[in-house]
Amino acid sequence: MRSNRIAVVGGGVIGLSVAWRAAAAGHRVTVVDPKPGRGASWVAGGMLAPIAEAWPGEEAALRLGEESLRRWPAFAEELAADGGGPGLSMAGTVVVALDRGDADQLAILADYLGSVGRAVETVTGRRMRIVEPGLSGAVRGGLLVPGDLAVDNRKLLRSLRAAADRCGAEFLAEKATEVAAGHVTTSQGDLTCDVAVIAAGAWSANLHPELKGAVRPLKGEILRLRARRTSLPPPSRTVRAVVEGRPIYLVPRADGELVLGATQYEAGFDETVTARGVRELLEGAERIFPGIGEYELVEIAAGLRAASVDTLPFLGELGDGVFAATGHHRNGLLMAPVTADAIVAWLAGEKPPEGVEAAHPGRLR
Repeated sequence: MRSNRIAVVGGGVIGLSVAWRAAAAGHRVTVVDPKPGRGASWVAGGMLAPIAEAWPGEEAALRLGEESLRRWPAFAEELAADGGGPGLSMAGTVVVALDRGDADQLAILADYLGSVGRAVETVTGRRMRIVEPGLSGAVRGGLLVPGDLAVDNRKLLRSLRAAADRCGAEFLAEKATEVAAGHVTTSQGDLTCDVAVIAAGAWSANLHPELKGAVRPLKGEILRLRARRTSLPPPSRTVRAVVEGRPIYLVPRADGELVLGATQYEAGFDETVTARGVRELLEGAERIFPGIGEYELVEIAAGLRAASVDTLPFLGELGDGVFAATGHHRNGLLMAPVTADAIVAWLAGEKPPEGVEAAHPGRLR
């Protein structure tokens, strides 16, 4: 296979995954990003949860997410060999309901998943507290979702950077301002290439006219906490809930930290953390897992998800030699393997993975 010059614009989880896979396939790769490994990927929760994220009308996103989830164990194993283990957790997910309205929503989700052939187990509040003893007595019931996994996002980013380096990818610490056939315009001049891949997350819409208006920033705040010697241990698996209409998740880390997220609202490119956002997260988490009130608060941060107009990402060719790999919304970490494999397949003139066709940017025309 001819070694192409590939410019990957964006160094988050998607860009780094594409860079690693493309470099490992023998391509000459340059990643263009002023701060690779940061951005929204750095403050992500790490959930790999196509089932728990599913909802009626979003079948294409479910299929693409499940295709990527199937690739995750092999992706993690190969990454461990090239750059280090990404902290993949196979413990599964629980989704809990606190009141009648929450329980009704989960019943809709369970019925929907059953109708499309994805089974989850509905359990009582008592059973849920046996599964996760730290849950509040107010939990009425919920769903057990053993197939949804989690990953340590920061371990993953460090591993991807190391793997890309090891496979020969180069890094250009500049900000891209435009991507067109054959070149990427940066703050320091033009970078020529055979193929450009736009993986710049929430900033992608400013780089190519076909993405203008199709990708927008969606702000999310997260907290990182750590159990103390006198507090209850974190849950053993990811815990998700909706509290007063707001989604809440608790994702444990192997090192004892607990990631609490996430607010979600339109705020343009504002990445400041608000007092209200922190209060809502802590109040919501205490209603689900009361012991968290005794935890050490380690970090507060905000990131900008790359939201698309229909929950699906944009994967495919925009024009001669320019590919989109952006707009993954809440599922950037989940869909990193299938996205990277799709780009490498296109570079080789091969068919992309199942489900990718539905995410082609041309669907908006």
